[in-house]
Amino acid sequence: MKKIIWCLLMAPFFCAAQSFSLKPLNENTKASLRGLSVVSNQVIWASGSNGSVGKTLDGGLTWQWMKPKGYEQLDFRDIEAFDQQHAIIVNAGSPAYVLKTIDGGTTWTEHYKNIDSAIFLDGLGFWDQNSGIIFGDPIQGKMQLLKTTNAGTTWQNISSNLRQSLADGEAGFAASGTTIKTLPGGKVWISSGGTTSNIYYSADYGESWNVFKCPIWQGESTTGPFSIDFYDAKNGVVVGGNYVKDKANDNNVWLTSNGGKTWTKPVTPVAGFRSGVAYINKNMVVATGTSGTDVSTDGGRNWKHIGDQSFNAVQQAKKGNRIFLAGEKGRVFELLINK
Repeated sequence: MKKIIWCLLMAPFFCAAQSFSLKPLNENTKASLRGLSVVSNQVIWASGSNGSVGKTLDGGLTWQWMKPKGYEQLDFRDIEAFDQQHAIIVNAGSPAYVLKTIDGGTTWTEHYKNIDSAIFLDGLGFWDQNSGIIFGDPIQGKMQLLKTTNAGTTWQNISSNLRQSLADGEAGFAASGTTIKTLPGGKVWISSGGTTSNIYYSADYGESWNVFKCPIWQGESTTGPFSIDFYDAKNGVVVGGNYVKDKANDNNVWLTSNGGKTWTKPVTPVAGFRSGVAYINKNMVVATGTSGTDVSTDGGRNWKHIGDQSFNAVQQAKKGNRIFLAGEKGRVFELLINK
């Protein structure tokens, strides 16, 4: 009886007999990859430094690397791909651009430009192929919010919809383009960090907003939430920490069961700073960062460290079940689950 009770308590890590391994798909490309968009088990797009955009149509066996002409020096921190032909990329820093391709990356067209020295776009999300939102660091205390209803052809500035000004030193992070999360029906969550951390939530496509406190590590410019994900409208996870102390794990992961209104700590935390997190299903969650990767199989309550290799982003195929990670030097790996 004691053995049965122990097994139930320690599940799912030991009794489920699951093991995890990382398989390299691309390495040694001269780009730090932070943007990742996994359309299907076969179609994957990635973006990063030195104007780099990568695409595979065969699940990572072969890659095509491209640089949008005229934008070769930009750092594309986020990408949203819809299929093998259509994708949108956003760069960090000033000037800020939003570029779009409809021919698989052969050509890119400019659909937004902002030369304000303070502009810094952090991430984008789409509710469907036509409707999407981009957020950026505050300018004069106002978070920058852009919205499209025509598949990224034009972008409307809706920053005034968020009436609350951000605190001095409060901003977003563009470590993986995933401090923003959209769900169908107009739901969107945006996390901020730095001197203070908040969760900004809209249920109506960014027309009105609620603000919730996030208790993750904060107080310095290098601290806060670096990635957020929601399985559904209620259950979510936020990860981050301090990227200059990437092995510290004092206060790096929190869970919510009420849409971000309140947060609880897991029983067993992640092993360090994490800049990417993704729900694989309701129970399995993967978090990754510069000090390694962790997996939870109980909805984020307990985490198991599975590797020390550095990555920036993680995502499961939108149409499929494969899981991919991206990081420095063009590194793209697949997370394999062995049962």
